[in-house]
Amino acid sequence: MSYESRIGWRYLYRGELDRRHLYGLAIFAAMTALGLGMALATDGGSGWGIILTGVGMMGAVLFGLLWVFSVFTTVSVLGVVLGVAAMTLVLAVTSGFQQQFQDKVLGVNAHVIIMKNNHGFSEYREIEEMAWKIDSDVIAVQPFIFVEMQVTQGQGHVAGVAIKGIDPKRMNSVLDVHKHVVEGSAESLGREQDEDAAPPIIMGQVLAEKLKTKIGDKVTVVVPPIRKIDTSDWQSLSDSMQSIEFEVTGIFYSGFAEYDQRLMYAGLSDMQKLLDFGDKVMGVELKLRDVSRGAEIANKLDKQLGGVPWSVQDWHELNRNLFTALTLQKIALVIVLTLIMAVAIFNMVSALTMMVIDKTREIAILRSMGSSSIGIGRVFQTVGLSIGGVGTVCGLTIGLTLCELLQRYNYRLDPKVYLIDRLPVSVDLREVLMVGAGTMVISAVATWFPSSKASALSPVDGLRYD
Repeated sequence: MSYESRIGWRYLYRGELDRRHLYGLAIFAAMTALGLGMALATDGGSGWGIILTGVGMMGAVLFGLLWVFSVFTTVSVLGVVLGVAAMTLVLAVTSGFQQQFQDKVLGVNAHVIIMKNNHGFSEYREIEEMAWKIDSDVIAVQPFIFVEMQVTQGQGHVAGVAIKGIDPKRMNSVLDVHKHVVEGSAESLGREQDEDAAPPIIMGQVLAEKLKTKIGDKVTVVVPPIRKIDTSDWQSLSDSMQSIEFEVTGIFYSGFAEYDQRLMYAGLSDMQKLLDFGDKVMGVELKLRDVSRGAEIANKLDKQLGGVPWSVQDWHELNRNLFTALTLQKIALVIVLTLIMAVAIFNMVSALTMMVIDKTREIAILRSMGSSSIGIGRVFQTVGLSIGGVGTVCGLTIGLTLCELLQRYNYRLDPKVYLIDRLPVSVDLREVLMVGAGTMVISAVATWFPSSKASALSPVDGLRYD
């Protein structure tokens, strides 16, 4: 160990151990152990266990630092601990929201869709063949129809819905609807049926509760007059409403309120019959092996189709407003937390500056004994980096522990407000490393002013009044 490191450690070290701090450390360590036990012992975790763990870890860090370091050093380290822990936790939650929304969107939607501006086309089989050949990452293709209608059940139960007509034989290879079915089955859309029997349909759980509907019940789908159109020239064919009765054969729950309260799935042929589409569909959708290549493959398809009247969009483009809002929210929270971290860093600069002033005489003695100005600067750089390093390690430990416990706890949210029903927590290793590395870089920059001031001090100025 160099002499700069030894001197820097001596400036940080308290010098004497106070048993009261050791007792405080033991009490909060026991509280942390109790909280972890409560949180890990029960399925789904324990809210009180998480609170006890968080308070216990912060208390243990406080008394552990006071046991070893001076009060000034402890306050500086605690600021870094709080900033790093908060940043880690908030980034995990915001990343969790982004991941959850992406999973929900991709669970009931394809990765790329192709549509035609006249609202329907019959050459969809040729489009499917072209989609298969466009890239090796395309693993499934199917045609679909998507329309907004009205559904009634019994007396007074009415809801506006979006119905998607899909190919029952290919739906499981393109969509993940079957994974979310809680009653009945998604495969029921492909069942054999009598000509006079009501065709099958599946719906979201929230929608089923609103319509007071269960498996086996009949619902009536009403097509408004505006839907009765000739898609070739957009001329109205009828002013009367048309309706058809469906049998509910499946209920799904995706956890995404937008889908659970409005979305229904029916067989493609049944929707073509209802809309008098003949052999037309509204679009073709693709599933990709790598969802991150959605925009790239969509661009390939758009170029090959030649643009208008064709429209090609990837999953991110279809939900641009949602993901843009999430990104802006994440940026805003990071800015706020960065300001909190900046306060902690200014606190560190103040503590180091006061330390330089307090150690003026010792610095002068070291310079008179032959220590270089660079060596003196390294002493205070060691102090600053030690504060940043200890704070970063403790903050990441607290933040990651709370992330793990929150992940187990599955805190319930109101889907009407947050669109999803559980608090999502997703720890991204890259973000954790970014927080740690960023804190250390900021700590290194923060030590520049105090260390440069210390290195510029001459022996004469330090010993003038001795």
